[in-house]
Amino acid sequence: MKSYTIGENDCGQRLDRFLSKAVPLLPQSLLHKYLRLKRIKVNRRRCEPSYRLALGDLVELYINDEFFAPEGSENAFLAAGDELEILYEDENLLLVDKPAGLVVHADNDGTVDTLIHRILKYLAGSGQYDPHGENSFAPALCNRIDRNTSGIVLCAKNAPTLRVLNQKIKDREITKLYRCLVFGVPSPAHGVKKAFLRKDAAKNQVEVFDRPVPEGRTIVTEYRVLESRKDISLLEVDLHTGRTHQIRAHLAHLGHPLVGDTKYGGRRQNQGCPSGTRPSAPGSSPLIFPPRRSTWIISGGRASGSKRSPFPWRTARNGRVRCLDQSGVLPQTPLLFLFPRKAAKVPAAKAGAKNTDGSKRLYPFFKEG
Repeated sequence: MKSYTIGENDCGQRLDRFLSKAVPLLPQSLLHKYLRLKRIKVNRRRCEPSYRLALGDLVELYINDEFFAPEGSENAFLAAGDELEILYEDENLLLVDKPAGLVVHADNDGTVDTLIHRILKYLAGSGQYDPHGENSFAPALCNRIDRNTSGIVLCAKNAPTLRVLNQKIKDREITKLYRCLVFGVPSPAHGVKKAFLRKDAAKNQVEVFDRPVPEGRTIVTEYRVLESRKDISLLEVDLHTGRTHQIRAHLAHLGHPLVGDTKYGGRRQNQGCPSGTRPSAPGSSPLIFPPRRSTWIISGGRASGSKRSPFPWRTARNGRVRCLDQSGVLPQTPLLFLFPRKAAKVPAAKAGAKNTDGSKRLYPFFKEG
């Protein structure tokens, strides 16, 4: 028998979803059976799988010990590496610069050194996360990028922040931009292309088609040519859909494979690349948060950068990140966030306002609500 007292990071979710995370070894069929047989109770009463847990609820499980994870398994992240490039951090979220070659989550090979494990190790070491004090929640990534892609990844430190950011990503209030080098010069210079992608899980490869195909899923890719030199172009890509290898496969289908990509590109083209060029993957450009009229996302905190980071920061004299001006134009030096879809009616500081140290204020930090 084991019991859980519902805390802030557990409340608000369905009972069956909570149990799936708290007791992952318990099959779904048995989970529903035990709920019917009252071997799983909430506040000493039988509950439906759809019941929404409230703060302070007591969940009791009268099931075999074999379904509970062995002691110490929740500390597997301690074996991960220590290197972590933190770009921004506050009490709710963390933004890190993932290097190429590092997976975000454990793969089929059981890799322990993953981005999320490094983050959990950092948070546990700094006293911000205690796996023994949580029932079902662990800090989680809000966006994922491929192993060979470098760029910014969002991590929510608590469940409310995770729900807010996931919803904003779903509603496309957070835009993720990628930059990549491709062969040729796409025409037109700006386009939104639609196609259909079918994945072969056995080969870990995808195919792209112009017409619907069985098991094919719709993909929409928007690109913009930033610069072209000879037969190579630098593109900025906005994914309207997020599918496996979408950028690499779709651009190759359009006749512009990524430089160095031998899976979807041509080996003959890549023979002319400089020696030592590693297989190419899109580099994630800074995340852009376009909030609604009075909706903000980030609160408090400080940003950090280093000479090794590809995303240098422009900071005010008080050490805080300067945001974009009301023109909504990205500066030459990429900043992380933030600007509204429309410059009008932004609840920001008035023109000429000063920070506490006397420096000119561009924008206050964005905050929810």
